[in-house]
Amino acid sequence: MFLRFWRFLTILLAALALTMTSAHVLELPQKMTYDANLYAAVNGTLYRYFAIVGGVYEVGSIIAAIVLAVLVRRRSGAHRWAVLGAICLIAGFLSWVALVAPVNAHIAGAMRNAPATVPTLWTSLRDRWEYGHATGFVLQLLGFSSLLVSVIAEIPRHHSHRPAVKRTETYPTVVPARRLRFTKAGSRDTP
Repeated sequence: MFLRFWRFLTILLAALALTMTSAHVLELPQKMTYDANLYAAVNGTLYRYFAIVGGVYEVGSIIAAIVLAVLVRRRSGAHRWAVLGAICLIAGFLSWVALVAPVNAHIAGAMRNAPATVPTLWTSLRDRWEYGHATGFVLQLLGFSSLLVSVIAEIPRHHSHRPAVKRTETYPTVVPARRLRFTKAGSRDTP
């Protein structure tokens, strides 16, 4: 029962973490057409809670996936997929650390020291920030998918689409003949 709960929790956290990067990917085509001021305004206000909430989802999914890989270590099919899922989630987080976090730090420094330069700075760093999130999305999607396969790998396979039925041989039973009585009116009556 604990393993089922842990699988559910892991997949739930991975799915929630995926929503953050998925949102970035869905917004990417429109945001790449924004002028510097609009882009800076959107990025300065829209993602306020992404780091707080998304960070909990992402770190939580990584920890849960690692624990899941340990829990299913004796189940070869599920274990390989759970390990792959954890590796992809870690790689997605590391891509954020390497590609997105430095841009965030650079922008935060400019907001403190020279706020007027932020729109131009965002424009120069926009590709790295946007495509860094897209990279994380691909890695998280692979991780989430691998975690799903780790569960599906343990579903028993049957050759038929019908549920397995245990068949038993049946033999006709001999029923003793009953005597029939006839009444005066000619109808049958059984004793």
